[in-house]
Amino acid sequence: MTRLVLNASHILTLNPQRDEYPGGYIVLDEGQITEVGPGSVPAQFAADRLIDASGCLATPGLVNTHHHLYQWATRGRAADATLFGWLTELYPVWARIDADIVRSVATAALAWLARSGCTTTMDHHYLFPRDGGDLLGATVESAAEVGLRFQPTRGSMDLGESQGGLPPDEAVEDLDAILAATQAAIERFHDPAPDSMLRIGVAPCSPFSCTRELLTESAALARSYGTQGSMTPASMTPGSGIRLHTHLAETADEDDYCAEHFGCTPAEYLDSLGWLDRDVWFAHAVHLDDRAIARIAAAGAGVAHCPGSNARLGAGICRTRSLLDAGVPVGLGVDGAASNESSSLRGEVRAAALAARAVGGPQAMTAREAVELGTLGGARLLGREAEIGSLEPGKLADIALWRLDTLPHAGIADPVAALVLGPPPPLELLLVGGRPVVERDRVVTVDEQHAAEAAGRASLALAGRS
Repeated sequence: MTRLVLNASHILTLNPQRDEYPGGYIVLDEGQITEVGPGSVPAQFAADRLIDASGCLATPGLVNTHHHLYQWATRGRAADATLFGWLTELYPVWARIDADIVRSVATAALAWLARSGCTTTMDHHYLFPRDGGDLLGATVESAAEVGLRFQPTRGSMDLGESQGGLPPDEAVEDLDAILAATQAAIERFHDPAPDSMLRIGVAPCSPFSCTRELLTESAALARSYGTQGSMTPASMTPGSGIRLHTHLAETADEDDYCAEHFGCTPAEYLDSLGWLDRDVWFAHAVHLDDRAIARIAAAGAGVAHCPGSNARLGAGICRTRSLLDAGVPVGLGVDGAASNESSSLRGEVRAAALAARAVGGPQAMTAREAVELGTLGGARLLGREAEIGSLEPGKLADIALWRLDTLPHAGIADPVAALVLGPPPPLELLLVGGRPVVERDRVVTVDEQHAAEAAGRASLALAGRS
């Protein structure tokens, strides 16, 4: 790869000193950042390829920490339902997905994530119909085609309606089959290399769709590989082990379910199963009291804040200020496209700031804090803060250039406020490991129109089956 030099009108580094440069340059070599500095490009880089990003704000690429890619096939359904009503309507539909449908809609969802500034995303895929084919493999193929760093989780459900769970029996799997498939996914896909494009996590779905045995056995399986360098089959680097993920305390309905079935809150239940630890990050965490926040903080677990989905489902507003003040790592997630049709990660940065301010006043979330949630905060949740999430030498060259010199942002004094609080800016360039994925607000790795048409056909095919 040729050495690249970017010059931008403003650089938000999010390095340890939180340096910002109102005019500066970034040097990229072999997919890594080698220099970041203020002012004009130094003379020694004059012969290298220069990308003129004047008029643009440079930020780290955004990191999406909670998603369900397959749900792009059912956008716009149950538009006015609460979470449990929404799930009850959609579970039988999702039970008919297959690898072809998932591949088509995942490609569209990932391309749109890229358009919103995302360079790294996870996916929580927890539904595996018996005749569905290689669903996890389909998402991996789509992520490779679009060119995003990918951290899918092998999700699962084994608590069907007949056993007191929420999903219909046709949508759940047998415990032994789940554990075997999860181990196979780790062996097949997980790449612990520092510049990895593909890592795997383990993610039983929720307290109301998983048995106690599934939650405990899944955690034991993930931890059997080690989180600090002892993993087999590959040689692991510190922090690149198999991480754990699940939904937690998303709605009042979940609180009621756990009180009825377990006699405690969702956080207390998962704590009793050994799930509150530093190798875990939880999705949503809306309904937490002070005691639960303190316990999560003490354990070192993290939270994927999904403000757009929480608002769409009327689930409530996450206590992000309290979580951050307690020392809980917090990142952002768009959640599934069926509960957040916009699926814009830059939109979640804005929504996080506005939701926090709506309940805590204008100091509850600054524009820079919101960007940090979407970048370095997300990297911490995925165990990749040593590699991505900031613009500094040694980090991977995952960079977003946001154009702020057009009509929608004319006259906004602070470029970071323009990104967070202003209209959605055009994405001039998105690099993943120094490779372009978006140029001039268009995805260049896949044909956007073809992806849109394929996703539309897949959605219609699924609707016909249900």
